[in-house]
Amino acid sequence: PFISPAADPAVISPQDPTLLIGSSLVATCTVSPDFHLKAEDLYWTLNGRRLPAASYAALGPTTLSVALARLNGSKQQSGDNLVCHSRDGGILAGSCLYVGLPPEKPVNITCWSKNMKDLTCKWAPGTEGETFLHTNYTLKYKLRWYGRDNTCQEYHTAGPYSCHIPKDLALFTPYEIWVEASNRLGVAVSDVVMLDILDVVTTDPPSDVHVSRVGDLEDQLSVRWSSPPALKDFLFQAKYQIQYRVEDSSEWKVVDDVGNQTSCRLAGLRPGTVYFVQVRCNPFGIYGSKKAGIWSDWSNPTAASTPRSERAAGGCDPKGGEQNTTLRRELKQFFGWVKKHAYGCSNLGIKLYDQWRVWLQKSHKTRNQVGKEP
Repeated sequence: PFISPAADPAVISPQDPTLLIGSSLVATCTVSPDFHLKAEDLYWTLNGRRLPAASYAALGPTTLSVALARLNGSKQQSGDNLVCHSRDGGILAGSCLYVGLPPEKPVNITCWSKNMKDLTCKWAPGTEGETFLHTNYTLKYKLRWYGRDNTCQEYHTAGPYSCHIPKDLALFTPYEIWVEASNRLGVAVSDVVMLDILDVVTTDPPSDVHVSRVGDLEDQLSVRWSSPPALKDFLFQAKYQIQYRVEDSSEWKVVDDVGNQTSCRLAGLRPGTVYFVQVRCNPFGIYGSKKAGIWSDWSNPTAASTPRSERAAGGCDPKGGEQNTTLRRELKQFFGWVKKHAYGCSNLGIKLYDQWRVWLQKSHKTRNQVGKEP
């Protein structure tokens, strides 16, 4: 007989159901009478694997059911494929099973604003996270007192659970921000986070970082950089941090107390060694904001080397050199002492040198070795 192309060979019921993990399901495949197939000519597959005949039952001459017990989460987010076949393997009909869990409440919303021009937020998808179903996340935000709900459009900008709001943000007014998660089994809404853009500003890392030698001092390098240009018209304070490492090491040493100055001297380094240096910035107190601010990324590493130690040079003029080595030795001791007693980037002033001389006198007396190297 002629079959109109519109006629489906068979119908599966239920079509594309959504089920909770652990549910059971009885599905039926009913063949169109035009196809002259009987229930015993049919079999079922799930994701391409044949289901055992023991789970089938003929519910009529052209209807075969299959029973699935205690379903696990879908193998793929697009659903598991339950297919009804004719004896020769031909596909008669298919249904997608969506087996999973409703979404959990999104948590840990954090946001930052690059140079006060935009806002990026990220979140975590709830304690378990895995729903086995395609789950859609929507970031919503509004001005606290008189705003209407806005929906963020640019997702995945800072990882899988993130969204970027590029412009038109108000300053000096708190925003309410929340995330809605939805899938075929339900909706879950995060707690609302309240934030002011001024409290979550971060900048680009300092761009023009220069590292140079300090004359012939073999254990020092000087680091200079500029404050973030994008914020030059705003009232803010900045904190900086430096980290440095030896060329052949992966371990960074952090100098934490640089404060808001844009230069710093690193002391106690190894002579004749290449160092990599990075700087980052934390703008805080913007227009009097009380929040701590957010660290920028680190700048690209800048390299410089300390001068080689000349102590091993051949002794040519002991008289002229003698004074020099005493001075060098004293300087070396002095900087060793500074490293112990004056933290980070203190101003190396004459006052500090005097303090050291006092300390030296005392330690000489206690050792009773005046004149000898302590």
